[in-house]
Amino acid sequence: MKYSGSQPLLHLPRMTEPVVARQARRRDQLHAAWEAFIVLLVCINLSLILFDSLFALQPVSAVLADLAPELHARYQQSVHANFQYIDLGFVAIFVLDVLLGWTVALFERRYARWYYYPFAHWYDVLGCIPLAGLRWLRVLRVGALLIRLQRLGLIDMRGWAIYGLFSRYYYLLIEELSDRVMVRLFGRLQQEIGASDDLSRRLLQEVVRPRKQRLLNDISRRLQDMLETGYRDNRGAIEGYVSQLIHQALQNNPEMHNLRRLPLGNRLASTLDDALSDIAARLLQGAVEGMRGPQFQALAGNLADEFFDAWVYQDENTDLALEELLVDVIEVLKQQVLDRRWSRFVGPTPPPTHPE
Repeated sequence: MKYSGSQPLLHLPRMTEPVVARQARRRDQLHAAWEAFIVLLVCINLSLILFDSLFALQPVSAVLADLAPELHARYQQSVHANFQYIDLGFVAIFVLDVLLGWTVALFERRYARWYYYPFAHWYDVLGCIPLAGLRWLRVLRVGALLIRLQRLGLIDMRGWAIYGLFSRYYYLLIEELSDRVMVRLFGRLQQEIGASDDLSRRLLQEVVRPRKQRLLNDISRRLQDMLETGYRDNRGAIEGYVSQLIHQALQNNPEMHNLRRLPLGNRLASTLDDALSDIAARLLQGAVEGMRGPQFQALAGNLADEFFDAWVYQDENTDLALEELLVDVIEVLKQQVLDRRWSRFVGPTPPPTHPE
């Protein structure tokens, strides 16, 4: 049967996302099974090391000889006498595990470089060294197995009491280390500020001046919005206050007293009071509405330039004041970090995150 371009491809195999997910899950299950086997060997090896160390003690060996002389003699001849060779057998299996894991990691392209694996699994590499202090690093394989089982959904460590305790003190340790680093960094910054002679000049020239136009535009925009909103929301109160000022000024004016003595003077004075109040209200409204006009924008720009130049004018007092301000700000930040160092951990345990 020939295939025509109009016929749909119904029977071609396709790697769908569920299939990829199932393959990844199956691969993780195989890794978890191998990890479980290695962890079992680690437990047996460490238990044997612990028991043999106790067996080497004379009081323990004597008690065991009294309780089970046949078992004592058999262990003495079969295990204790050949313990180094037995331990080297376990070491050979662990070395094979490292090499096999490295090969699988290269095949799966798990890391960006081929030599990253020994650094990522340093506890496995060091645990292969048959030294008393390094053997116990093999226990960390248990943690790797638990993380893999957690990722597979076979266990949920977040509900374990020991996980909550570990998570609590893990966050405490991380917080303590980060706080100490921040305090040292702040102290270093304060020393640099005190030792630098041109810090204030560099801040003004390299930080403030390049952003001059943006700062002025932002200040102008905020000022216009503030005046427009304030006038719109309080227009009646502002016009009433201005009218009251004009009325009070006219009441205290001697010429207005003379005008009121003339025929129809009171009416003229009242008309003048109302006219001046209306003129002042119209001036305020026109001034607010004309803020976005080109004439006012040019005037505001000139005033803002003069204000900015006066603000960034440098002399010895300006440099000293700026340096003292920076030092005090950093000191406040240091105290804030020191004050909250322990406060986060007085109370409930912080919520744990999903282990990766």
